[in-house]
Amino acid sequence: MTHPPAATDDEVKVLLERYHCPVPFHAVRTRFLGGIASPDLEAAPLKTVMALWDGGMPVFESLDAANELIAALVMGLWNQLTRHQERAVPFRLTSVDLAPTREGLRLYALRRQEELEGFAEGLFGSHEALDLPERANEALTTLGELRAMLVGLREVAEDPAKPAAPADIAISLGHLGELTRIAERELHEAVLSCTRLRRQLMLAVPPTWSI
Repeated sequence: MTHPPAATDDEVKVLLERYHCPVPFHAVRTRFLGGIASPDLEAAPLKTVMALWDGGMPVFESLDAANELIAALVMGLWNQLTRHQERAVPFRLTSVDLAPTREGLRLYALRRQEELEGFAEGLFGSHEALDLPERANEALTTLGELRAMLVGLREVAEDPAKPAAPADIAISLGHLGELTRIAERELHEAVLSCTRLRRQLMLAVPPTWSI
């Protein structure tokens, strides 16, 4: 049996735009990553997909159109991201190619902020809190601190009263690059730690038998 090739990132972006997804692609990636690692055993790909549209789904012209979107998001993007549950395959945030300007700085910080928020939303789902391993909690604490820094950088970039000389912007962009590296490391550690817990929980669940 042969399977159709998984949708590329660009194809997924086109579909998200076509169906007016309120969550940008870069945040969809981290939401899915959080959902994949979540120790909530009720977390599921389709539930995470529906949450992108606030628990519903867009209106489709046909069943084929619905299948196309689900296949791209679940069989494509979700399945591709599952490989980051292995230590040898660290997760990388989306690349940023923006002008070294005040607006470029704002967009860079906003993107990273949305990515970190997306991961937390995917990890916790409808829960306000989960019983997570110590390493995962440490990672989430660090990610929360990084998010606060990103919010601060974005607010400075948005304030025309704040200085934004090219040299200042270059320094801030360098800081964002370092924050990105730290965020990627902590995201990966959170995923590894939560994945181990999820697998342990799944082994502890007794099998159900149906006749």
